[in-house]
Amino acid sequence: MLVSILCSGSEGNSVLVKTEKHKLLIDCGMNNKYIKDNLNELGIEESEIDSIFITHSHSDHIGALKVFLNKNHPRVYVDEKMFEDPAMDFLKEYDNLEFSKGPFELDDINVEIYKTSHDAPGSRGYIITNDNKSVVYCTDTGYINHKLFDKLSNKTLYIFESNHDIEMLMHGRYPSWLKKRVASDTGHLSNHQAGFYLSKIIGEDTKKVILAHISKENNSPDIALEDVLNELKENDVKFKNIDVAKQRERLDIEI
Repeated sequence: MLVSILCSGSEGNSVLVKTEKHKLLIDCGMNNKYIKDNLNELGIEESEIDSIFITHSHSDHIGALKVFLNKNHPRVYVDEKMFEDPAMDFLKEYDNLEFSKGPFELDDINVEIYKTSHDAPGSRGYIITNDNKSVVYCTDTGYINHKLFDKLSNKTLYIFESNHDIEMLMHGRYPSWLKKRVASDTGHLSNHQAGFYLSKIIGEDTKKVILAHISKENNSPDIALEDVLNELKENDVKFKNIDVAKQRERLDIEI
């Protein structure tokens, strides 16, 4: 299974998952040219994308979706609650929608869906399994319910939000209302929160962690990595195979 993080950050987010029988995207952010160009670099035409899994309706996750669907016809997986956001109105007439809450099978893929805690209706994350290897996509959530730990535990690859350094956020130039939003239970995970949650779910079968959705304003790749590693160490978890996803730099992982 190839997992390719096409883009990750406040400008846009999209991840390609390629198996023997499927080529799918998790979210479709940035712009269509960026998505198309990166797929082409991987030897994939945009028309080959058969499924798109949407996590929520914020523009950095669906910014390229309308143009993409004007040119292509993949099945789009959403939660019905997402249509409470007017940003999703363009999808109401699309004729290839799937409202499944999972789990379900797609040929050689098993898909599980779980709720995230974000200020967008119907927000959710995905666990995609192929050939006994699983990738967890977990971004845009303010906390993770402990009841999800078993479902999320001991997966092969985690694409995991490590959005902000709390000190940089609180002493930065964001207005107070935005600081509160980011740090809230319906906002984004801090570096230390990411490290804590990862310490609870990393297992013997875990091969790699990618820190994602790094804030350009309130974080840096080096700080995120240091904070997460320190948190893992404090929780007696010896795991160091961690990379950081960039906004405009594709990251390819074979699992």
